[in-house]
Amino acid sequence: MTVETLPFPFAPHPTRQERRNAGKALRLVVPRAAHAQWSAPADRPDPVELLRRTSRGRLPDFVPIRYGRMVASPFAFFRGAAAQMAHDLSSTPVSGLRVQAVGDAHLMNFGSYATPERNLVFDVNDFDETLPAPWEWDVKRFAASVVVAGRFIGLREEQARDACLAGVRAYRLRLRDYARMTHLEVWYDRIDAHEAIEDIARHARKHAEAMFDKARTRTSLQALSKLARQQGGQWRIVDDPPLVTHVRDERVRGWIEALQGGYFDTVPEDRRSLLERYTLADWALRVTGVGSAGRRSLILLLSAGDDDVLFLQIKEARRSVLEAFAGPCSSGNPAQRIVRGQRLIQAASDPFLGWVHGRLSFYVRQLRDMKGSFELEDMSGSDLLEYAELCGWALARAHARSGDAAALCGYLGKSEAFDTAIVAFAARYADQTERDHAALERAVREGRLEVITGV
Repeated sequence: MTVETLPFPFAPHPTRQERRNAGKALRLVVPRAAHAQWSAPADRPDPVELLRRTSRGRLPDFVPIRYGRMVASPFAFFRGAAAQMAHDLSSTPVSGLRVQAVGDAHLMNFGSYATPERNLVFDVNDFDETLPAPWEWDVKRFAASVVVAGRFIGLREEQARDACLAGVRAYRLRLRDYARMTHLEVWYDRIDAHEAIEDIARHARKHAEAMFDKARTRTSLQALSKLARQQGGQWRIVDDPPLVTHVRDERVRGWIEALQGGYFDTVPEDRRSLLERYTLADWALRVTGVGSAGRRSLILLLSAGDDDVLFLQIKEARRSVLEAFAGPCSSGNPAQRIVRGQRLIQAASDPFLGWVHGRLSFYVRQLRDMKGSFELEDMSGSDLLEYAELCGWALARAHARSGDAAALCGYLGKSEAFDTAIVAFAARYADQTERDHAALERAVREGRLEVITGV
């Protein structure tokens, strides 16, 4: 191999200042104030009909659970309406800069998990919709979720907007920090639990400390005591219908057989060696999430004898809601797209993360590995503000890893022009979410949708 054939570009890279200047120049094309705009486009789909369309292909017995969870509140509706917002965002201004977008960057898709070194970190934790796309779409979904959440927990409008402003400001200021770093420094950066707690104001730390303390207990051994019991000397998953059910039809067996073939090829060799120490003891269908309810999802109980167990989750991967507007996936299949995006965005990913693709696509991850999230309902205005800042930091780190932090920093600038524009957008979109949620409530009252509530 000669120097000329090495797989590296040899053209000189622009300097940080040149990239920053290029980002700043984009303000002339798309002023930062333009991001405040929101009005429903003429071709906006009816929110109830779009819910019906996005429920096609899901397990029909679980679709009413999806509707029942979304009708509970405007914030629950927002969480499940990623497809609706993707359509809406496609008509909003964008600068032209792109990142590996999270795709569904609402407040509850951030949280804690354990790195392979067993350190607890805070980061983005949901990647079902990830795709290369405009960075603004993530910021706007994040910001709108803060305002919708603030209203949901009973804050005054001013408090909800202040929390939103704090989150977007944190995103901008953290990107400024990342723009000064080398690419390696950005790549190795992570938000560990201790650092996250120290960054939060003392009066608001109780929620962060409670989340991290609870997360440390959420291991496979803890899951064993919650989800399984011994029968005839063997561990078996406990049914909890309709959320956890044993299904032994040929389709589910096909998913398991496909997993045993293709999945092992997508994890590193050392992980394969570890997985080979376990045997499959049991599996069951499990309903997960709000937007994900109805997608095929299995929990697997792997055992190496005694109480040496490993829980894995297999979850169906579908086309990202962003693909119709940001361009098609180039990652081969939907599950590979999710795994690739997660590995690119997260500071450290699940050691058992992988995928299998056949007639359907599934990605595989640990069911519990010190995963934790904040309890939104108990938050005060100052708690939500601090949490929004932490999420804004995590989102900035994600975008700095996959995008050009210097160019983004140049566009965002030093003032709060962008921040205040996004808050205005978020408040307007929160109003739209409340109207959409009311439309869903009407559909349920009129009997146009079957719902199962309380689960």
